[in-house]
Amino acid sequence: MATDLKKMRNIGIMAHIDAGKTTTTERILYYTGKIHKIGEIDDGAATMDFMKQEQERGITIASAAITTQWNGHTINIIDTPGHVDFTAEVERSLRVLDGAVAVICAVDGVQPQTETVWKQADEFNVPRICFVNKMDRIGADFFYCLKDINEKFGANTIALQIPIGQGEKFEGVIDLIKMKEIRWDAESEGEKFTVSEISDANKDEAQKWHDKLVDDVASGDDDLGMVYLEGGEITEEMLKAAIRKGTINRTFVPFLLGSSRHNQGVQPLIDAVIDYLPSPLDVPAAKGLHVKKDKEEEVEVPCDEKKMPLGLVFKIQQDREMGSLCFVRVYSGKFSAGSQVLNVSQKKRERINKILRVNANHMEQIDSVSAGDIAVFVGLKLARTGDTLGSEGFPILLESVKFPEPVISIAIEPETLSDKDKLVDTLAIMSREDPTFTSHEDAETGQLIISGMGELHLDVLVTRMKDDFGVKANVGAPQVTYRESVTSEVEESAEWSKVLGGKENAAGLTIKISQNEQGKGNTYECAVHDNQIPDEIYEAVKNGIENSFASGIQYGYPCADIGVVVTKIDYDESTASPMAFTACAAQAFDEGTRKAGPELLEPVMNVDISCPLEFVGDAISQVTQRGGMIQGQDSKSSGEIVHCTAPMAKMFGFSTTLRSVTQGRASFSMEFSHFQVKVGGLGNAY
Repeated sequence: MATDLKKMRNIGIMAHIDAGKTTTTERILYYTGKIHKIGEIDDGAATMDFMKQEQERGITIASAAITTQWNGHTINIIDTPGHVDFTAEVERSLRVLDGAVAVICAVDGVQPQTETVWKQADEFNVPRICFVNKMDRIGADFFYCLKDINEKFGANTIALQIPIGQGEKFEGVIDLIKMKEIRWDAESEGEKFTVSEISDANKDEAQKWHDKLVDDVASGDDDLGMVYLEGGEITEEMLKAAIRKGTINRTFVPFLLGSSRHNQGVQPLIDAVIDYLPSPLDVPAAKGLHVKKDKEEEVEVPCDEKKMPLGLVFKIQQDREMGSLCFVRVYSGKFSAGSQVLNVSQKKRERINKILRVNANHMEQIDSVSAGDIAVFVGLKLARTGDTLGSEGFPILLESVKFPEPVISIAIEPETLSDKDKLVDTLAIMSREDPTFTSHEDAETGQLIISGMGELHLDVLVTRMKDDFGVKANVGAPQVTYRESVTSEVEESAEWSKVLGGKENAAGLTIKISQNEQGKGNTYECAVHDNQIPDEIYEAVKNGIENSFASGIQYGYPCADIGVVVTKIDYDESTASPMAFTACAAQAFDEGTRKAGPELLEPVMNVDISCPLEFVGDAISQVTQRGGMIQGQDSKSSGEIVHCTAPMAKMFGFSTTLRSVTQGRASFSMEFSHFQVKVGGLGNAY
């Protein structure tokens, strides 16, 4: 039976840590009948937080996907982490979503990680609606949140509801479209609610906000605007259609409100997901590169299950029994269990053994999955996050997910020699799952080094390694992961020759090395186009350069912002071999970069400190003592937010000293900003 794509929603729940994403998702699952008892994060019983560490720490680490039904519609929900160390989880989710629900804390408004996920959603053009949560908390202010989002992001915010009382006086909401009051029944866990006429005390305020809603929506919709200007009647259906259109076009952001913890406001939120967020047919067609022998051509991929199959692997999770679970968003055609697919990214064929529908920690086997849908493929042994799945007849390469570079490392070693193989295998599995987690062996010391996005990120991964995979290992103190770059332009020629197995292997080439602008990353280009040179030689040169990017220049740290252009290839059919050209390219890179004024770069972090006004001076002092720069300060009802940047190397142990000087009343979040030149070289940091 064909899937009705108009009745499908692929949504994500995104927000700052502790704003109530997982709690809101639990209520959505409860009211849509997916679960029969509401699990609480505080009790470690949330359905979406099924990893042991998530239950112990009370935070979401891995994006959990779940499918549920509401009023004849299918909703695929992905609950994402709010902690900055797990930003890759948010990135890869937003890449495949059609719409999102941004959960905002009614007391704090826009928090540091709210800004991060909002910008990520803007980057992927994801339409969204906002749910102002915790309206029953002291200091809750719905109208402040509307204004805060508008000022911080320039978003045109429109209220679809206003609160009946706020904080301890919060009773329910006024629906500005139906112009009714809604109150939830506490005894039935919010399952029952009463809808009544607006009381005389609330009529004037409700009418004022209803008129503002109609005015804002009509000003962005030509059809509704004509009716409005001519004084005609604007029906509920007309208003909802215009709100849907504006939301999908990202003209404005609708706002709803409630208290998920106390089961208030969730059912209208689910209705809003159906009414205003896009179906897979409402979003622009995915773009990809048609991989041909001689060139790559950009093409659009319409969401149609009758076309050739095409999907993107956006997450990989390891299961003890089934192996790798590949979460796939299908953009075109249909994938069936037992069929073969082409991994376009790796140019390898694989077989889909099973296709599963995900219900958080419970999986249901299905025969096939079609365009617009999300499912899990079992049996793909080579697939990595960001890989495109397709077919030889439709070799389209979808844009891969881009992840930030790891900035913190620790040394890890097995307790016994017999544990070493298990440790290496486990690190490989975890690197496939999480692209921001990398591991390598130090060439000088022989130590295994693992790298990640922050102290919490590595702590979680090491704990998983021990608990989930049973690896016994010792870890060292955290170290900053530096980068190496160049400051000048150099042209370098190299020749390589060696007799192997009685046959001479030789290669020669010339490369130009230069510094890229900050943040552009490493780039490789081959300016040689000679049909006499086989493809495998070009590929060998590229591999030699790209492997060298990872090996560094002087200290063995990965390279950053270096551009390499191959300007000449000396090819002799009788002596050429791919191995020779890979080695020759590495030699040219090594010798050239050492002449190009190598420099060491250190990671700089964005730091946001939240603390009461009386401790701001002490908090700022702690940052400046560590070489930090103050960027600005915001006043919130919950306290002051100080924005600063600081070198990662100086921020170890910051949480302890910050708690000490603020009597435990301050908190901070930290995320990577950029790399800058480290003054004074490595010194004692190496």
